[in-house]
Amino acid sequence: MLISIITLFPEMFEAVLNNSILGRAQKKNLVNFELINLRQFGEGIHQIVDDKPYGGGVGMVLKADILAKALKSIVNRNLEIGRPLNSKSDNKQLITGKPIVILTSASGQKYTQPKARELSNFDHLIIICGHYEGIDQRFINKYVDLELSIGDYVLTGGEIPAMVIADSVTRLVRGVLEKEEATLKESFEEGLLEHPHYTRPEEFEGEKVPEVLISGHHQKVEQWRKEQSVKKTRSIRPDLLR
Repeated sequence: MLISIITLFPEMFEAVLNNSILGRAQKKNLVNFELINLRQFGEGIHQIVDDKPYGGGVGMVLKADILAKALKSIVNRNLEIGRPLNSKSDNKQLITGKPIVILTSASGQKYTQPKARELSNFDHLIIICGHYEGIDQRFINKYVDLELSIGDYVLTGGEIPAMVIADSVTRLVRGVLEKEEATLKESFEEGLLEHPHYTRPEEFEGEKVPEVLISGHHQKVEQWRKEQSVKKTRSIRPDLLR
């Protein structure tokens, strides 16, 4: 898989992409990351990439033509981008054999574990980091397949959401984790939060590990874990049970 990231701040990604599981994924040649500095496509001596919004208002808007230049610089011209809108909805049809263009945006659909698993089936993700007041809607209409938000809040830019997407997708790529089954019993995979975990010492500051976990009875352990998952979900995220 190739994950290309278009950003005004490529230096923000170096430590995240080159360490831990993401770093190992690159060493295994299972996932490669490409950082594209949007500024290098800017106009004039100051490499301008934004302008004032039509109709007035605060903030600046990233220019559609600048973004298009950056996008086209990393996409093989034999591959189709800018696919027409699906006639039945406002969502573009996602085709796994082609690059998918993602925009990180506070107004996008909420990013979820099922969406991460869906994206892990693609060979090439192109993530565009939103910034300033937003980006020209005409670029979104023409080139963006998917707008994603990592939560109901506003950040200074789309770089952190891009890191979240890159991390969550990378760990789901086959071969990245030594034990792939580890991703199948996590929070959100079965509509529940994951059960509590314990390790040594057996007693910590007066609190002992639940007896069932040291009983050696695997069926009872699995039953306990499922019950704890439901209990935790009901307490913290009852919306998942609904």
